[in-house]
Amino acid sequence: MAAVLSSMIPLGTPCPEFRLRDGRGFSMSQSDALGMKGLLVIFLCNHCPYVKHIHSPLLSLIQMAQEQGLAVAAINSNDPLTHPQDGPLEMVIASHAHRYTFPYLFDATQEVARAFGAECTPDFFLFDAQFRLAYRGQLDDSRPSNGLPVTGADLRAAVLAVAAGEKPSAQQKPSIGCNIKWRA
Repeated sequence: MAAVLSSMIPLGTPCPEFRLRDGRGFSMSQSDALGMKGLLVIFLCNHCPYVKHIHSPLLSLIQMAQEQGLAVAAINSNDPLTHPQDGPLEMVIASHAHRYTFPYLFDATQEVARAFGAECTPDFFLFDAQFRLAYRGQLDDSRPSNGLPVTGADLRAAVLAVAAGEKPSAQQKPSIGCNIKWRA
């Protein structure tokens, strides 16, 4: 399992414009988060062992973020030709099986992942109410092989700061995971 680090684009970077759909009929764009306290964009997929490792605690953190007034969007940008388990139908199955309360959007062209500078799954981008990047980093220090519990501490602290109208700590560690499966 080859690990890739997130790109750690500069804090304050504006949220890229996006409009994507998921197989359940949801569509979402940045403008759908207007009036919210922030926007959490998570690049996920179905097959990645790093995503599987954090999945249940991440769903709890997402629920907390929504309760704090943040909009949440998950985006899958993997090429379904090389990774069919990450295709649109499988995304719908996962959405229903895990009772996702947020859109699980498919980035068919991979243009959205490129616009965000997404590199891996999971990759987290937390924007404040003005759609400026406030956090881009790891969920926490847990990895599939290091034995540390998944707490979500890093992202949780950032979400709570943004929900309170504050800036998260600028000391942020990159996320780590499987590379996005780019088209050849």
